[in-house]
Amino acid sequence: MERDMTKGSPLLVILKFTLPLIIGNIFQQLYNMADTIIVGRYVGANALAAVGSTGTIMFLIVGLAQGITAGFTVLTSQRFGAKDTNGVKRSVANGILLSLISTFLLTTFSVLSMHWILTKMNTPANIFQDAYTYIMIISGGLITTIFYNLLSSYLRAVGNSQIPLVFLVFSAVLNVILDLILIIKFRMGVAGAGYATILSQGISAVLCFLYIYRYMPDLTPQKEHWKFHLADTRHQLSVGIPMALQFAITASGTMIMQSAINLFGSDAVASFTAAGKLQTLVTQGMMAMGQTMAAYSGQNFGKGDILRIKKGVKSALLASTVYSIVAAILICSLLKPCLGLFFTGDVDITAMLPWAKTYAYMCAIFYIPLSTIFIFRNTMQGCGYGFLPMMGGVSELLARLLVAIIAMSVASYPLSCFCDPAAWVTAAVFTGVSYLVVMKDIDKKYRQAS
Repeated sequence: MERDMTKGSPLLVILKFTLPLIIGNIFQQLYNMADTIIVGRYVGANALAAVGSTGTIMFLIVGLAQGITAGFTVLTSQRFGAKDTNGVKRSVANGILLSLISTFLLTTFSVLSMHWILTKMNTPANIFQDAYTYIMIISGGLITTIFYNLLSSYLRAVGNSQIPLVFLVFSAVLNVILDLILIIKFRMGVAGAGYATILSQGISAVLCFLYIYRYMPDLTPQKEHWKFHLADTRHQLSVGIPMALQFAITASGTMIMQSAINLFGSDAVASFTAAGKLQTLVTQGMMAMGQTMAAYSGQNFGKGDILRIKKGVKSALLASTVYSIVAAILICSLLKPCLGLFFTGDVDITAMLPWAKTYAYMCAIFYIPLSTIFIFRNTMQGCGYGFLPMMGGVSELLARLLVAIIAMSVASYPLSCFCDPAAWVTAAVFTGVSYLVVMKDIDKKYRQAS
């Protein structure tokens, strides 16, 4: 199931690798949506608002987990491209050890700071306790999130995007079943949604581990590999920490935006949550393309084929532009019929729709610049460059912060919704220029080496 991405047509290689990732990401979002839909319909609109109000916090802590584990696997991808089997195994063991330390630090930070974060985000009083209960369960189970992302990233690093999809689909179905059992049968409310998510991710992590151990000998470290290697640790941290910080910085911006949205009450929060879930679903292809470009650029960088990286980026930009247009049409078409999925019959959907439409329609206009961010950022990260992608996150943060401050000062909901498009355009320009700088730097180094 390994795939050598250093050969064949760049466009075909990228599309074949991306398709399973899109399907997998959509299923992941579907089981995240299952939490909100089941909570909204069987617990109530306030409970939905409570879960939704923690969405940006989840993006922060899960983003930290995804960023640092993805950074740890860049070295694996590069060594696989260079045909260094022993180096691959050593990087896997080193990444696992670093991830154990990261799990402890992130879990401790999340659990200790959560009450303060919810308070500072203007979380409405009538949903505060439910929001705190839900996000604390997610924080306590971070080990499942970290190790699922780490192990599936190792599989993608060697070109295997199919097996993580299989496990994720199974986990998605399980999550929905657990939601129904814990929320409806045992009446556990938002806590049931949190436990269902953690259990599903934990099972995905176990399945990934068992598959690697049984079928992927190149990714299975031997006894001599299980220790910290200074060079590997330095390389993995130099990429992983900036990638984690980039996610954290971006998430901080979305938390500021959520703070602005929270000022307009639980109806606005619930509507915004529903629209945001649908938008996240239709934009998964952009994120999948980013994951693909990280593996693609990592393997080709390890081989030393920089021209092929550039060709791949052009192909990815073309594919993502087409996808962005389709995604914009889908979100505008699906918003109204799908909004009713999140609420019970006693909720006035016509009152919720204007809040949701304002956010969704405004964002749809800017999907093309959003899609370019993932391509440029992940390509640079796959080549081992972490600082400039991280600064792209800073540009997003500053844009969201500026717009959010203005929106809160004038009490404008549409302007609060514009935080995302403003951040996307700013980051698209920054990462596009950064990509050109990185490619120029790589070309210069290769010329000097030759």
